[in-house]
Amino acid sequence: MTVFRFDHVYGASGWMSPGYISVDGDGNIAAISQSTPDAAPECGSESVAENIGGIAVPGIANLHSHAFQRAMAGLSEFRTDAAEDSFWTWRDLMYRFVGQITPDDLEAIAAQLYVEMLKSGYTAVGEFQYLHHDRDGSPFANPAEMTLRTLAAAQDTGIGATFLPVLYQYSGFGEQTPGDGQRRFINDTDGFLRIYETIAAATDGDPDLHTGVAPHSLRAAEEDAIRAVTGGIHPNAPVHIHIAEQEKEVADCVAWSGLRPVELLLDRLPVDSRWCLIHATHMTETEARAAAASGAVAGLCPTTEANLGDGLFDLPGWLDADGAAGIGSDSHISISPVEELRLLEYGQRLRDRRRNVTATSGVSTGRRLLDLAVTGGARALGRSGESGLCAGARADIVVLDADAPIFAGQRCDTFLESWIFSGNVPVVTDVFVGGKQVVRGGHHPREAEIAARYRRVLGALMN
Repeated sequence: MTVFRFDHVYGASGWMSPGYISVDGDGNIAAISQSTPDAAPECGSESVAENIGGIAVPGIANLHSHAFQRAMAGLSEFRTDAAEDSFWTWRDLMYRFVGQITPDDLEAIAAQLYVEMLKSGYTAVGEFQYLHHDRDGSPFANPAEMTLRTLAAAQDTGIGATFLPVLYQYSGFGEQTPGDGQRRFINDTDGFLRIYETIAAATDGDPDLHTGVAPHSLRAAEEDAIRAVTGGIHPNAPVHIHIAEQEKEVADCVAWSGLRPVELLLDRLPVDSRWCLIHATHMTETEARAAAASGAVAGLCPTTEANLGDGLFDLPGWLDADGAAGIGSDSHISISPVEELRLLEYGQRLRDRRRNVTATSGVSTGRRLLDLAVTGGARALGRSGESGLCAGARADIVVLDADAPIFAGQRCDTFLESWIFSGNVPVVTDVFVGGKQVVRGGHHPREAEIAARYRRVLGALMN
């Protein structure tokens, strides 16, 4: 048993100052107490508390990541020859970039990304991985090679991870033939399930690593195949899918099927609480209520959705329907849970022209946003059991610098608001994943080596 002392702890039952978190040998929280361990046997009276200090908050799950896209962040902010730049023109550029990436490249990019995530306060990531084959489109000797490289990066950095190999078959609704830029993504159901089985075996027994599946979208995977792969995996494995991200996608789906994407998904497939609907930006009120009632988590990626011009998710309507939600950094133009949460709220304010849209009469904006991301993210990534800082949960802990100027003169009831709404100065000092300290004093122990490898890879790719 290990006991950590913090100046302040944001636990499931509220704030404690100071707070002691007792972690068992399996990396789970055994108890949280405001008393010293000697006065709190449930914290392990035989243990001496390690004084970490600072403000301890729950680790946040980044539920939607395309790791390779971190390497192209900032490279698409130029006008193309198209009449109007959009998600679809950006996608063409992304295909050109991804066509060059090798397994070694992907591992280096993912490791750098995961270090950045940990240092910002993410303690787990959902890797939505659709880059499967070699540069000429031929399978690797091990069909799971590319996803195994993201697994190696997660193990190298210590981040918790849920691997979501992607089923990709077609280029559009009605089983349209894939384009040349998609040749590295394509699998049939049997080939795809072999990838899933390889990754599931590689993560089996590690409480911080999980495996699910991701039918890419209704336009890229047909209904029978989605049913086959979701029926061929562990019954508790998470299922993620892009849905209703773009207005063109909605229009194309209606033209093909007579139904909107979320309508079609809910009508034809057994959506439940293990599903995560990525983006779900363009839903009607009826669709949103039905999707929320299914138990599915809305996977929201505000910085990417803004960067691509997707539109705004209706968060108040979703919360009114008791919907669960989490956040992801998707294309990684930002690696900051603070920025995702802030932009999620600010988008609602700009649309509705009012303040504190997410807050309730009894819960502040920052607290509700953080609670939403912690609980929804854990569910979406299949991290079973309790979430947040409470007995029975994984010891995923993020420590903020209590001496940072943004917290000057404040009490516990404004710490979360100041973290989320006081700018972008880094204040994360320490991070624990499953009770293991992976960031200390604001640094990852292998960040220099990982960054040097990343620079070499990017230098070659840019050439």
